[in-house]
Amino acid sequence: MTFQDLNLNTPLYNAIDDLGFESPTPIQAEAFSVVASGKDVVGIAQTGTGKTFAYMLPVLRNLKYSKQDNPRVLILVPTRELVVQVVNEIEKLSKYINNRILGVYGGTNINTQKQAVAQGQDIIVATPGRLYDLAVSRVLQLKSIQRLVIDEVDVMLDLGFRHQLMNIFDILPERRQNIMFSATMTKDVDDLISDFFINPTKISIAVSGTPLENIKQLRYDVPNFYTKVNLLEHLLQDEDEFSRVLIFVAYKKMADRLFDKLEMLFPNQTCVIHSNKTQNYRLRSIEQFREGEHRLLVATDIMARGLDIDDVTHVINFDTPDYPENYMHRIGRTGRAEKEGIAILFSTEKEQEARQRVEDLMDISIETLKIPDDVSISTELIEEERPQIKEHYNPIKRRDEDAPGPAFHEKKDKNKKENLGGSYRREIAKKYKKPKTRGDKNYNRRNKNRR
Repeated sequence: MTFQDLNLNTPLYNAIDDLGFESPTPIQAEAFSVVASGKDVVGIAQTGTGKTFAYMLPVLRNLKYSKQDNPRVLILVPTRELVVQVVNEIEKLSKYINNRILGVYGGTNINTQKQAVAQGQDIIVATPGRLYDLAVSRVLQLKSIQRLVIDEVDVMLDLGFRHQLMNIFDILPERRQNIMFSATMTKDVDDLISDFFINPTKISIAVSGTPLENIKQLRYDVPNFYTKVNLLEHLLQDEDEFSRVLIFVAYKKMADRLFDKLEMLFPNQTCVIHSNKTQNYRLRSIEQFREGEHRLLVATDIMARGLDIDDVTHVINFDTPDYPENYMHRIGRTGRAEKEGIAILFSTEKEQEARQRVEDLMDISIETLKIPDDVSISTELIEEERPQIKEHYNPIKRRDEDAPGPAFHEKKDKNKKENLGGSYRREIAKKYKKPKTRGDKNYNRRNKNRR
């Protein structure tokens, strides 16, 4: 099948020709007619198979020109980077279409985004938190939304966006088309579909958790952090083979720690992104990695969904993720657009259970390699790897519940004044001969004359 077999219009054909695309991916071919029909749709396909174009081609095909200010298409994504990426993809397809597209996300000035919304938009791409802030401020009106697209919905639920999604559903028009695309299907996602989708059509190009066949997977059993660093240094020495490497770690502190190590080993070749970095820093790091200024990018799991970078040769899982779905998103950063890719997994003894869950999800056994002889096996441990020493019962050591309370002291004399309340007013009235009631105005005068 080619794009000519799809019922597109001339502006879309021209944009696709400029991009050099000849044939749609399986998810794009399967989803076009279903999404274009207006039915609710749930699409499952591996990361890197063109899900963004799968829902945007039919949406743009049916989006008529309009001068109205309120948006008609809403696209929700989990991360800021994914907002930028989706907006760029839509702009490529909209090269010959007269429409207005805006991406909104947190971490930037909301007043600037309010001004952009007020100018009128056709398509809004947003993270849930910032979208809800704009809607509550009444600047963004969602009453005209005809199509709601939720991309990477499993990630949103994992990141705790469920409450915000519920709030957004409450303020959207009831009559709308719901479109959802994801690489994995979880129970939370299934519950969301049951609650809000109306008899959706399900498109599944692969079973949830099936990796792309063009990604070769390998793994090493490594005892600790410093041995992982030594093994990573050994692998990255070959700059020709490891020319663009994405390295995933478990959390932000680990990302900064590994970045410092790699910066010493490979000066000016490494960049890092995680949620504590500013938005400009994150976007700049991605751009430097994409343009080849840096060949190594260290990232946390939250970044695994917003990175669409061509020609990533290797994805190295420096830490084994606790959730196997995160592993699927990680390795999906390589082998994109049907190109070859390699994914490497490092696992310590404590991470073996997580590694087993990954293999169970994919229903495959990852090939295990032996650590090369010239890689030094370190015995030094980082803080998180050291055994926690539990002290035996110590009767001398105070427990929290035995800790003394706040000190008690007598009030100062000036604070011991009695609160006389109503009696105080009566004493004042007696002293100054105030009238007992407002009607007894001549009370003091009569008493004075009697004297």
